[in-house]
Order: sequence, then C-alpha cells, then structure tokens
Amino acid sequence: MSVGLVIVSHSAKLAEGLRELAAQMARDVTIETAGGTDDGGIGTSLEKISAAIAAADTGDGALLLADLGSAVMTAETAVEFLEDEQRARVRLADAPLVEGTVAAAVAAQTGRTLQAVLQEAESAGRIPGPAGTPDTGTQESGAQPGTEPTAAARTGTGERPGAEPAAGAGEPGDAGDDDFDPDDAGVHTGSWELINPAGLHARPAAAVAQAMSDLDAEVRINGVDAKSMMMLMTLGLGQGQTLTVTARGPDAARAVEMMALEVRNGFGEI
Repeated sequence: MSVGLVIVSHSAKLAEGLRELAAQMARDVTIETAGGTDDGGIGTSLEKISAAIAAADTGDGALLLADLGSAVMTAETAVEFLEDEQRARVRLADAPLVEGTVAAAVAAQTGRTLQAVLQEAESAGRIPGPAGTPDTGTQESGAQPGTEPTAAARTGTGERPGAEPAAGAGEPGDAGDDDFDPDDAGVHTGSWELINPAGLHARPAAAVAQAMSDLDAEVRINGVDAKSMMMLMTLGLGQGQTLTVTARGPDAARAVEMMALEVRNGFGEI
C-alpha cells in the first residue's frame, strides 16, 4: 500500500490530465480525481470529493490537492465530514496543483509516510527556479484539515509553523553547496556529461528520485537533494552539461554506480 492522492479541480478534464501525467511517474500509487460538478459542468462536487477520498485511502492515508479557492473550501468540507478515524489519515496540501501533485506522487511511489508526502507536495511551492531566475516566494504552506483553522494559514504571511526548509534548497546547480567533506573516506563522488537530448527532465528526475530514496545514503546531485524530484528539476540540466553526484552513507558507493549507469545509458532514452 501507499498514500493515495485526490486531485480536486473545477475541471474534470484538467483533473484527468494531471492524473495521467502523475501516473507516468508513480504507476503504483492510487490517484483519484474529483473534477467538475455532478452534472459535468465547471465547478466542484462534495459527493465526488468524498467518493474519491474513500477510493484513494487504502489504509496509508490520502492527500488532497486542489486548484482554486472554492475547490479548497469544498475539499475542507469533505474532510470535516469524515469519521474521526479516517480524518486522521487525510490531509489537504497547500501546494501548487501540478507541481504539488507530481511531487506527491513520486514521494508516495517510494513508500513515504503521509506526512512526508504532504511535505514534499508543499515544498514544491517553495522550491527556487533555476539559478539566475527571480524567486517570488509567494507560495505559502497551509494547515492540515481537522487540526487548525485553514483560513488563517492560507492568509498568513509565514510558512507553516514547524516546517523545515525544503531539502537542498539554495542555489541549485552548484555542486559546492554540498556540506560533505571531500576528504571523508565515506564520501563517494562522480561526474558525467549528460548525453540524452532532453537531459534531466521530469521522467528521469522522477526515476532518479525513486531510486535514490531506496538507498541508505545522503545523496546530492549538483548540490540538491537527489531524493526530491522537484529539486532535481530545478537544476535545468540539459544535454552536454555535467551532472555531479556526491553521496555519503552505507549505500554511497552504490548510489554513484547507479547514477553512472543511468547517465551513460542516457536514462534509457537513447
């Protein structure tokens, strides 16, 4: 089992399209949609959301992601109507719909807990763009339904109390951001030139994040957390650019070997 996802949107087509996208990177995750009204129009449906939650929560919980304000309110209402036992396993993420859903799907695919999947989705709204692009910093992290008033969290100016900064946040693309001691015998590194035409785009980034998450090691790629798909995508690494991996821990050597194989094989795309 894994944490399930519910995509809440005013548009059924938008929700289905996003599910198709996320499923490409998380084939084992249950992703349900609650798009549009009961009669097929634009809007939201409490009944659809409730049914989607029931289908998505297979025991490890469910994470809801919504597009616009009224969808958020309807989703909050659906969560409030749940029995106490199930409500404890359901969260509503304060995250950008597309980026948050994809990040959550990849995290759920690796078997992470509900809280970890929630944090990965919400961190997608705080991840800086590629180096040299302005960081607007407008996405805020909200409260979990059933725990504290969400309206206050959504209108506040700070991050969710107690939230940790996104792993590897900073200036992406600078391998010097690693805090690993290069003289440490337990640190393994490797660098290779990307040969596949599309570089480290969404599909290989998701595959790398999933593979690295299975290892008992801290792994960085060009200075960012290799276990976070969204952080990897901020690097914007294209064909001909250098990917540098640095790893520390029991599986560090294996992490470097796996990345060497992936890069040399062009992530299976050539």
